[in-house]
Amino acid sequence: MARWVLSECGVKTLPGFYHHPSRNGIASRTYMVSEIRPPLLASKPHILRSSLGLFTSCKGKNWALNVSAPERVASVDEVDERERVDVVNGVEGEGEGGIDLSAAPPFRLSDIRAAIPNHCWVKDPWKSMSYVVRDVVVVVGLAAAAAYFNNWAVWPLYWLAQGTMFWALFVIGHDCGHGSFSNDPKLNSVVGHILHSSILVPYHGWRISHRTHHQNHGHVENDESWHPLTEKLYRSLDKATKTLRFTLPFPMLAYPFYLWSRSPGKKGSHFNPNSDLFVPSEQNNILTSTACWAAMVALLGCLTVVMGPLEVLKLYGIPYVIFVMCLDIVTYLHHHGHDDKLPWYRGEEWSYLRGGLTTLDRDYGWINNIHHDIGTHAIHHLFPQIPHYHLVEATEAAKPVLGKYYREPEKSWPLPLHLFGVLVKSMKSDHFVSDTGDIVYYQTDPDLS
Repeated sequence: MARWVLSECGVKTLPGFYHHPSRNGIASRTYMVSEIRPPLLASKPHILRSSLGLFTSCKGKNWALNVSAPERVASVDEVDERERVDVVNGVEGEGEGGIDLSAAPPFRLSDIRAAIPNHCWVKDPWKSMSYVVRDVVVVVGLAAAAAYFNNWAVWPLYWLAQGTMFWALFVIGHDCGHGSFSNDPKLNSVVGHILHSSILVPYHGWRISHRTHHQNHGHVENDESWHPLTEKLYRSLDKATKTLRFTLPFPMLAYPFYLWSRSPGKKGSHFNPNSDLFVPSEQNNILTSTACWAAMVALLGCLTVVMGPLEVLKLYGIPYVIFVMCLDIVTYLHHHGHDDKLPWYRGEEWSYLRGGLTTLDRDYGWINNIHHDIGTHAIHHLFPQIPHYHLVEATEAAKPVLGKYYREPEKSWPLPLHLFGVLVKSMKSDHFVSDTGDIVYYQTDPDLS
């Protein structure tokens, strides 16, 4: 029931594009995008291979984690040809200024890449580790202060602050999954496991499914994160399930359920190495991340015995729930809630570039820096190997190329309270998409809204 009620989330990986075979041996259609190579590395294949960690191993294990290793690298000409268009806009009279923003854009992925300064592609492991240290110090400090004061006037403030910091830890671990943390896949793996396991996320399981999201963003059937229900599937749900699925706060508690059973219409668990999510070569990775997750659960069990369940609930349990809500809200709003309906694609209409252009940037006020500028989502989706500390600059550099295909986020007050209104409005209107059509938009069920 829960997997029909709750949607899933997920946040981002190096888009290594290759055919990911299903269990029945039929490969789904995917796209290889070599254009995401940074300019400094495009002419130096040996550096590119090293930076992606394609050939790094440790004691026979592939610590590159298969996160960015395509079967072959497509040439720039191949990719440019797929993204090249003869007409700037296929349909007039739609969107801003009469531009149909669902049409193939008049620029290519390489044009966006070329506009981004070379230094934005450089990954500094020391700088990345400094953010880890900063976040861990804040997490420990908050817990120590809350335990010291142990006052019910303090606990609610602690829960909100610590839950937000758990989300910040997730974002850094998410960078490790993308390979944007450093060029060392072993360092990425170790840091990613520590950070994600500490907040009960199976690092490899999430990393692989999130890779699928980046490879197929904006595709009705193939996307992995907050993808729409088709009308037929939506109509098959009973009234109670529909109400829970689209009534707050229930959808904002979806992430743990998604990890266990994915979302409606999809099978598999992030903890099961035999899940349809993974290919046989990834099974050892899944066993590793599941074991780390289980170790954290065991540690929490021991702390419960020593400290008592109420203390563990106050120090860890409630902040964990806040973290889940942060994750679900942020990832949902990066793909929903714009004043103009966002297109979803199927078949020949979908491409990596067009799907990525449907993602939304969001302004979170003071929280922008706390959660590592994850609100700069459009450029992150197109080029997830850019470190988070360069995303703001990269976005500003890309805006002249993107033009009206970039949807400027609404400016936030110090706290992004305006986004709750956007969330509520979207939940009331974005219910399903048509069963047919290569370009579709969310439709509203009047009985539910």
